[in-house]
Amino acid sequence: MFSPERNFVDWQLCGFGNSPAFTFETLESTHSLMKLRAAAGEIAPGTLIVADTQTAGRGRHERTWASPAGLNLYFNILIPLDGIQFASVPQITQVAALTFAEVFKSLQDESNAQGLGNKDIGKITVKWPNDILCGKSKFCGILAEIIMLPALNADADLRQHDLTNQVQHDVRKPAVSMGVGINVNSDPADYAYLGRSVTTLKDICGQSINREKLLQMLIANLERAVGQFRAFGIRPWVAAWKRMDQFIGARGTIIVNNRCTDANRDSGEGATKKTGCILDMQDDGSLLFKCDDGTVETVYSADLEI
Repeated sequence: MFSPERNFVDWQLCGFGNSPAFTFETLESTHSLMKLRAAAGEIAPGTLIVADTQTAGRGRHERTWASPAGLNLYFNILIPLDGIQFASVPQITQVAALTFAEVFKSLQDESNAQGLGNKDIGKITVKWPNDILCGKSKFCGILAEIIMLPALNADADLRQHDLTNQVQHDVRKPAVSMGVGINVNSDPADYAYLGRSVTTLKDICGQSINREKLLQMLIANLERAVGQFRAFGIRPWVAAWKRMDQFIGARGTIIVNNRCTDANRDSGEGATKKTGCILDMQDDGSLLFKCDDGTVETVYSADLEI
């Protein structure tokens, strides 16, 4: 994993089930391209899109995701939802975060064993629901969106036949477009202008990482994890989160209905904030949070600030 990497144009990649991977030296956003092409029926579930740099990379709530060229990973995977209950779909991002965090932790442990790791930076963990941190510094973000896919050829033929007979059926199927940005070989100083705590895998491990090999491992592990999630649900990953957690019992702020962007992040415009204490992560992946007014809330969707 720490070997020199090949030129980006020579990377050998595939999506889920040997689905195709499309690589671009420059894109506005892998997420935007995936959303556009998937919704148009131009690509099938399992497809991977990777960029070496993005000119308009975005995270949640339209926040900027810095995307320097030749240093990091920026990719989208179109995850099929066959056999997964629609109500459980949001948990896929938690499964992905915990799966990726285990890979990153193995790199950190290996580097520490070699005497090269940054032992002052803290340990790798997942901040609910899906931000990956080392200590309290973020280095991996995940953005997921449900996309309704049009029928492929066989269904399209059926749909045309039905239309001829004045019968219309909705044959579109949902999939998750999961966008991932990982600070790999950049330096923390590159992100000072963002005004928030950011780190990189290179800083964590004390050495450069082969991005191609890392991405191959992440996709393979994620595909297995989605299969396990389909069979067993979120509970095994909740247990994994509790083993690596450093936030239970800590004070935090839950930001609900958050529409903040980079421009109004500090003002909190458009957000409802509740401060209190993190009590637990429950078996369904929700957060148990005790507010300062004494009320205890189950939180299914929100930002958590520590």
